[in-house]
Amino acid sequence: MVRFWRRVALLSTIAGLCLPAATAHKTDAAPANERARALAALNRLTFGPRPGDVDHVLAIGVDKWIDQQLHPDSIADPGLEARLRPLRTLEMSPRELAENFPPPAIVREIADGKESLPRDPKKRAIYAAQLERYRIRQEKKNVDSNDASMLAVDAVSDETRSGLLTLPAEARLPALLKLTPQEQIGFLASLKGPARDEFFDGLSPDERETAMAMQNPQQLVSEELMDGKILRATYSERQLEEVMTDFWFNHFNVFIGKGADRYELPSYERDIIRPHALGKFEDLLVRTAQSPAMLFYLDNWLSVGPDSDLALGIRRGPRPRRRGRFPAAPANPKQRRNGLNENYGRELMELHTLGVNGGYSQKDVTEVAKVFTGWTLKQPRQGGGFEFNQRMHEPGTKIVLGHKIKEHGEKEGYEVLHLLAHQPSTARFVSKKIAMRFVSDDPPPALVDRMAKVFLKKDGDIREVLKAMFDSPEFWAPQAYRAKVKTPFEFVVSALRATGAEISDATPMARQLQQLGMPLYGAQPPTGYAMKAEAWVNSSALLGRMNFAVRLASGHVRGVQITLPAAPGDQAWDAQQVLRSLENSLLDGEVSRETHDTIAAQFNDPAVNHRKLDDAAVPPNVAVIEGLLLGSPEFQKR
Repeated sequence: MVRFWRRVALLSTIAGLCLPAATAHKTDAAPANERARALAALNRLTFGPRPGDVDHVLAIGVDKWIDQQLHPDSIADPGLEARLRPLRTLEMSPRELAENFPPPAIVREIADGKESLPRDPKKRAIYAAQLERYRIRQEKKNVDSNDASMLAVDAVSDETRSGLLTLPAEARLPALLKLTPQEQIGFLASLKGPARDEFFDGLSPDERETAMAMQNPQQLVSEELMDGKILRATYSERQLEEVMTDFWFNHFNVFIGKGADRYELPSYERDIIRPHALGKFEDLLVRTAQSPAMLFYLDNWLSVGPDSDLALGIRRGPRPRRRGRFPAAPANPKQRRNGLNENYGRELMELHTLGVNGGYSQKDVTEVAKVFTGWTLKQPRQGGGFEFNQRMHEPGTKIVLGHKIKEHGEKEGYEVLHLLAHQPSTARFVSKKIAMRFVSDDPPPALVDRMAKVFLKKDGDIREVLKAMFDSPEFWAPQAYRAKVKTPFEFVVSALRATGAEISDATPMARQLQQLGMPLYGAQPPTGYAMKAEAWVNSSALLGRMNFAVRLASGHVRGVQITLPAAPGDQAWDAQQVLRSLENSLLDGEVSRETHDTIAAQFNDPAVNHRKLDDAAVPPNVAVIEGLLLGSPEFQKR
């Protein structure tokens, strides 16, 4: 087996040498027929073809299928809806999430006697467990939440623990709720590996959520968000909508690890990004600017104009004057220290609209920051929404890109967003980034120019820009065919789709992506994750992909089941037959001679052929051959 893994490493090295190249087998010419054209479309408009997808697209017609994908509302998706139904947090508002799954700020308020426990027994159990964890942390200084849970493990007896694990599914949660809060968090903290799977197996979605929230409510919200993203990318029939949702989330990136954003992201993706992923760019720009997730992430909610009423300590209101003037009220010290925050103004122009070389200056950044003072939040840690606070807003006229923005409160922000959305630099920057996602890391300038003209002519209509790209000769050109290296997310999801995987638990996939260097919603800087190959192509990363591919095909990834192809009828097939069959099913036969020969060279290894000594009757290890193909350079490109 050691020798086998050395060969796996060798294959991953070969993959690394091949990946930067723009082409592999059959890529020295544009798609020669409709089947090749259908495969090319599937590889780029979706997260990868599933078994039977090429034939499905051919039956519809490639152009008609693309048009359907551009209009996702016309595509029914009941299968995905059924898979998402158990993930209840995906449909909750930020306030509902905070009420049902209390963040630390709410737990502290209850501990301090400022709020009371809910009456509902399940909610009450979640709150009580967090209060107990908080109490332990207060007693044991410098102890984090996980350590606090482990300190409670001894509170539950072995007899109680084993008794809970042997109960039928319908009796487990009621029995857990009867324990003391310390016993509850101790029991849940003690569950590891198979024991944890055994306890949660058979629980209803509501019961599962309650038990998981008792252990860690914030983690539950994050896990269901990540599970939903994986399930959507894998199973949605509206694939282009999901690809563009992923694209725009990365463009308007928000980091899940920043405080309240853990509770804001489900709404941010559901209500702001996805509904506008194929709509007007300006609508997307306005909605992201107003979103609590973005306001909190880039700290604009704390931005105070230096000459605003709040900064100067001036109180204005309807109360009667005394001696001709209101008495000055002290500004909030924390907000006063923050002052004017330029984070959003800078990222709005550099990353969201104009681009680094878009023709703006530092003066423009400062002026835009002043425009957006007062765009703030109501109770962000309790899931509150957007509001405009006039007292925080910088008065006076601002000059942005040479345009005079007259003092008009909240409306100044809409005026600036409209101005930026219609700049030629924005049209070009956004069009180039879209072309980078679908065509190549360095898209043809002529293509970008035509897309930018459509962007400006069609008022930033994203669907029209995409259509112009899909209709272009550059999209179907030889150098664009399998030119893009998949990100870890694209690679993992395409492997799930190619193998027809049945996902019963998506959380292990999210953990796998963390190991591959791309945790979901985990990009800390506003730039989001890189789309270019250079960010993902290195020997360590490629070996990690290969290891995952072999484990997936071998059935060693928890929560995922795949069905390996079997020999037709009662016939036995040899390794070469298996390889050819899998090349057709996974890559529609588009495998280079180099990859084919490299995998075939492994057939003499016992790990692949399963033979002992001279036993020629044992069939080859189909799982390993499939894993090697999933790790091949052809599969890792789209």
